[in-house]
Amino acid sequence: MSARIPRCWLGSLGVLGFWGAALGLCTQACLRPSEERARQDQEVGSADDGRMSVEVEGGHAVVRELDTGYVSLWASAPRLRIDVRFLRPPPDELLLSIYNCMPEAQLSGVPVLQSGRDAAGVCWFRLGPLAGAAALGLRVEPPDSERGSPFRFAVMSDVQEAIDGVQDIYDVLNLEPDVDFLLGAGDLTQRGTAEQLERFQQELQSLKIPYYTTLGNHELGETPTLYHRYFGRGSQSFAYKGVRFSLIDSASATLDPIVFGWLDDWLTLGAGQLHVVAMHIPPLDPIGVRNGAFASRNEAAKLLARLAAAGVDLTLYGHIHSYYHFDNAGIPAFISGGGGAIPEKFDNIGRHFLIVDADPLAQRFEVRVVRVD
Repeated sequence: MSARIPRCWLGSLGVLGFWGAALGLCTQACLRPSEERARQDQEVGSADDGRMSVEVEGGHAVVRELDTGYVSLWASAPRLRIDVRFLRPPPDELLLSIYNCMPEAQLSGVPVLQSGRDAAGVCWFRLGPLAGAAALGLRVEPPDSERGSPFRFAVMSDVQEAIDGVQDIYDVLNLEPDVDFLLGAGDLTQRGTAEQLERFQQELQSLKIPYYTTLGNHELGETPTLYHRYFGRGSQSFAYKGVRFSLIDSASATLDPIVFGWLDDWLTLGAGQLHVVAMHIPPLDPIGVRNGAFASRNEAAKLLARLAAAGVDLTLYGHIHSYYHFDNAGIPAFISGGGGAIPEKFDNIGRHFLIVDADPLAQRFEVRVVRVD
């Protein structure tokens, strides 16, 4: 957790006249500090090279590479719906590579000539023959992942400068049985640079399960949307085995109005089923002395009221480098910032992650802490 002064605040140090006008323009920008990222979210999952177009439903994957006969994606959700359209005569075959994919993912919608998953978590599918095809509707998902059934996932956030030791955590996590994926609440890197994002991706190769995450304030850096090119949307929602997951970009200690609009839709989709909402900065700090919460208590109350009215079952946060379990608006809440970033003093928690057992049939979650140190 660290403080960064928005550049637009600097205008308040000027004088009247020119600086007053500049401050007025700057204040407007400050009112929506995460608007650029919300609009970038809308672009994730779409690509067109003039010969072929790809559209991933819900922006659940980044299109990393698009070329004749080849599509490469980074998955940010366990179930993908991919629409491929050929703007020119299609190639004989298409090779689809999906990084960060579920270990048992299968592809349907077109004949698969060959498939596999390598040790770095990359699924690949060779599709064909495609002669005469104008479009492909592909589904990539583990078997029975649309049907409600008990499963287990993990939660870890706030790695930051501790990337050199993250393998210790992955080693322990790899020993946990029957974990389907790791969910994250941001602050993967120290400054969100290309080098740091690539390093984080490289370290994931030893993790046996995919890591689906949102971003934190440490990913903003000098280019706030650079994260999207690597790991996708900051705000998204997906369903898996009867549970809805909504990951929200709160990295600027606020939600953009665009995101609030999406959240209303996702809360409607999650009605009647278990619903997990995760974000980096929590609306309210359970201790209240570290400024580790939304910039506006009114906005925090507005958000929590919506989550409570919609019957959200579990909220997950990062940002505070410790572990806390509490309720907000009657919703069970967990802060887990145990990825290795500088810990709170004297909390005796250290590096850790959470294991969450989800049972959509019994409509309940069970959460436990796994300490690494």
